[in-house]
Amino acid sequence: MRNGGENGRVSLPWPDASATGVGSYPGTDAAEVAKIAFGELPLPHLPELPDRGPGADMIGRSAGLLVELPVHLQPSGWRFADRPGVDLRRAQDLMKWDLDLLEEQAPEGPVKIQVCGPWTLAASVELPSGARALRDAGAVRDLIDSLAEGVKNHVAEVRRRVPRAEVLLQVDEPGLPAVLAGRVPTASGFRTLRSVAAPVAEEGLRRVIEESGAFPIVHCCARDVPFGVLLGAGARALSFEIAAVPPRDDDVLGEAIESGIGFLFGVVPGVDARLPEPARSVQPVRDLWRRLGFPPGDITRQVVVTPACGMAGASSRYVRQALAHCRKAAVSLADTPE
Repeated sequence: MRNGGENGRVSLPWPDASATGVGSYPGTDAAEVAKIAFGELPLPHLPELPDRGPGADMIGRSAGLLVELPVHLQPSGWRFADRPGVDLRRAQDLMKWDLDLLEEQAPEGPVKIQVCGPWTLAASVELPSGARALRDAGAVRDLIDSLAEGVKNHVAEVRRRVPRAEVLLQVDEPGLPAVLAGRVPTASGFRTLRSVAAPVAEEGLRRVIEESGAFPIVHCCARDVPFGVLLGAGARALSFEIAAVPPRDDDVLGEAIESGIGFLFGVVPGVDARLPEPARSVQPVRDLWRRLGFPPGDITRQVVVTPACGMAGASSRYVRQALAHCRKAAVSLADTPE
């Protein structure tokens, strides 16, 4: 059954014909990028600028939210530490400065923030021995508990700073397909770690989602998106590249559309490229709706148009072009639903 709103319409926390960014942008000027993300997008979001250095990257940014699990930076990446140090303070300071910018923008209505999911984090952060945390089931449980509490605190801080905004939490899980398939390499790179069972992965992700108390979106930019796991974990919206949808997933996606799940469809390349007419970019969305037998009326309610993934590798000029293109493409879904 659908999540009903007025007159039976799908109820989702963004305006019709919305567009937004996935998360990351190029450059180091957070204030300038914030003006774009909050001033030019129907669904604003908190930008991420990994070019600012360690602690601004996806892994360090979310590792900085962990409670009582300090991390520090090693040549091989982020690693659990005995005590907080300069690397952790840098990550936390960068997040604080970004939240200061968010508070200055004072958005009303929906605003999206992003965090790294527990399985991508477990596949990336190292134990003190140098092995990936994913190798140790006990370490993974501790990480999930810590991340769930840290994300809850983070959402509460965002709500405190922008009390008139509705917080949407995007949980980024680009590494989850590799975790499920047993494709995560060991520290040496010569072997891979044992796969994680889908019910276990689902439960860990659910813990973070439920503890946050925010409207949950799960993003995965891999080619083999585990839709069943994401939905089973409680995702109320899914974010992925529309071109990554194989026909074998029609049944699960059809059920998701019917139940009122939202979709943040990536239709624009995340790196510099020639862009077609906006209506052409969202034609795959119409094709999917038609293929699954749904009328076009709820497309603009259920679908948010986005770039295919983060845009840290794009030029600043292209970022503006791509986001403007996403806005126009979203409107074209409403103007020409068929």
